[in-house]
Formats: sequence, C-alpha cells, structure tokens
Amino acid sequence: MVNIENIHASIDLYLREKVKNNKKLHNAYLLVHSDRHDIHFNMAAGHTDGTPAHKDQPYHIASIGKLFTAVILAILEEKEMISYHSRVVDYLPEELLTGLHLYKGRDYTYDIQIRHLLNHSSGIADYFTDKPKRGRPILDRILEEPSRVWTPQETIGWTKKNLPARFPPGSGFHYSDTGYHLLGLLIEKVTLKKFDQVLHDLIFKPLDMKQSYLTGYSQPAVASQHPRAGLYVNRVNVIDYPSLSIDYAGGGITSTSEDLLKFMKALVNHELISFESFDKMKDWSKFNLGMDYGYGLMNVRTHAFPFLMSRKYNIWGNAGAIGSFMFYNAAMDVYIIGNFNLLNYVRQSFVFMLKVLRKLSKAGLK
Repeated sequence: MVNIENIHASIDLYLREKVKNNKKLHNAYLLVHSDRHDIHFNMAAGHTDGTPAHKDQPYHIASIGKLFTAVILAILEEKEMISYHSRVVDYLPEELLTGLHLYKGRDYTYDIQIRHLLNHSSGIADYFTDKPKRGRPILDRILEEPSRVWTPQETIGWTKKNLPARFPPGSGFHYSDTGYHLLGLLIEKVTLKKFDQVLHDLIFKPLDMKQSYLTGYSQPAVASQHPRAGLYVNRVNVIDYPSLSIDYAGGGITSTSEDLLKFMKALVNHELISFESFDKMKDWSKFNLGMDYGYGLMNVRTHAFPFLMSRKYNIWGNAGAIGSFMFYNAAMDVYIIGNFNLLNYVRQSFVFMLKVLRKLSKAGLK
C-alpha cells in the first residue's frame, strides 16, 4: 500500500535540501499530481529577497511558454485558419523577413514553413543563446539595459543583423527563440489580435487560469497575494526587469504551478485540442540524446539514456533555461511541474524530476 504522507515528506525534504545545499539557488517550486493515485503535493522552498517562498507564488515560466504558443496554433489549425505546411512569408511582412535565412549564399526565407518554426528545424539562429562574432550577446544587453523593452520585431532584426542561419529549412535541428517570435507575430496576423489577448481568450480564460499572463503585456485576471518569485541570472534578481518581456511568444508567461497543472490536464484530456490535433504536434526533431522536439513539445525517452532508466519514466511536456519544467508521465499518471528560477539550470532540473519520479515508483506508484 502506498503511504502518501511518507512520499510527500520525502519529496518535500528533497526539494528543501536541494535549495539549502546550493548557494546559487534562492527558491524552488514543485507540484506533483496524480488523479489515479489521489496525490496532490504543492510545495516551495527558499525565499525571494528575504520573503519565504510560497507554493502559490507566480513565477516566470520561460520556454515552457512555447507549448502554449504551439497549442494556440493547433487551435487555429483545427479552425482551418492556418496550415502547418504554409510558408511564413504568406503571413508576415516582407520588410520583417528580408534576409532572415541566408545560408551559403542562398536565401531560404521563402522555404520556411510554420512547422519548421514549431519544431526548431528552420535553421534560423537563436537570439538568446547564439553569440555574435562581433558585439555583445543579447543576454548582456538585457542585463545592462534592464529598463529597455524589446519588441519581437527588434529581436528578429537583431538576429538578422548579427547571427548566421545554421542550415536549410527542414534539414536539421537548432533551438530558436527567434522562430517562436515569428510565430507570435503570425498568430497576431491571423487572429487580428495581440498575442497576449489570444493567450487569454483561447487558453487562460477557458481553463480558469486566473494567475497567468504575458509578462510586460497583460495582467492576471486576479492579482496574486504573493510577489513574483525571484529569477536569478549571475546572482542578480531580474524578475522586475522590463527587459524580461523580451521572451514574448518564446516564453514570456508568468504563471503558477496550479495554473500550469490546469493547462497540462487539459492537454492530456484533449479539452483544448483533439487527440488528432495533439498527434500532429508529434512531428519530432532530434533535440538531444533521448529527447525529441515536436510542436512546442519535448518528448523525453528515458530508456534511451546511458544509465538505462526504464520506459516507465518517459515524460512529455516542456522546460525552460531557468530550470522550469512542466511534464506528464503517462505510466504512473503523474504531472510534475515546477521551477528553480536560475539561468542555466536545465540539466539539474531534469535530474531532479527523474529522481522524484523514481521516489514515486519505489513507493509503489504504478
């Protein structure tokens, strides 16, 4: 028999020790939920500028937001407002796209399809992680100019000016936040609404996600009683930097663990999009060892890892560079959602998630 209280205590202690033993970590959030096993653990550890972390605190979700952008496009595809095989140039202005994809003397801009942007197979450079040969990386500018508000058009323009394309569309994988900014603008063109309004209309309102909004663009339906969790880059809390709005359609959402659970359950139960539409999103590109990327969707095949984990730990969802994560494990019917709010904490967050799943499995969850 599964002892729920013991599992909860064990995982809570694991989370708190994780923060306590790493001086770079200031706060951490974790929600573990299973309808099958009647489990709902929502917990937090650490602090933000002296204020204890609270399980209901809103936090920046980073690239988890790409799954929201992809689901919006799936909804539009269901309504026959777009086709995944449509060319991006058929939706966005020429002045924005000119010179976007130059590779070995050829302009591939007119070959880029919506699906290429969704699964990072377009070959377009990434404004966030790619470094220019000359000048400063854009992350440096975000930190040095905290009050600057970047528009998606500016990040696309910066990409064109400073970063070369990687390969012809459809012939490889290169993670690109720039590509998701193009998708956000495409959504605005098709719906005749701002991207933040579409988020609220198609996802936040229908799912009663009252604490969720697009950072720098909109506000939550109900203001939180708690401050946003601190987000740390080089030991600096950047959560109140207006420059953080640069994430836009690539990961600019602020949300809570409980709101993210509503979204994931709606995906699993096909409440937002049909089974057929969700299946179309599994147009996989190889991301990394044991990891594929579809339309805003990460698929983690743990049985492909060198240390030979079982298939029962396979998960799908998405994650961000700040150690944010939102995944579902079908084998045990477990949702695992959370955030470490520390830039470049991706690998550690995956190890943490898989260890939590192992704890649940060893406790008897099936």
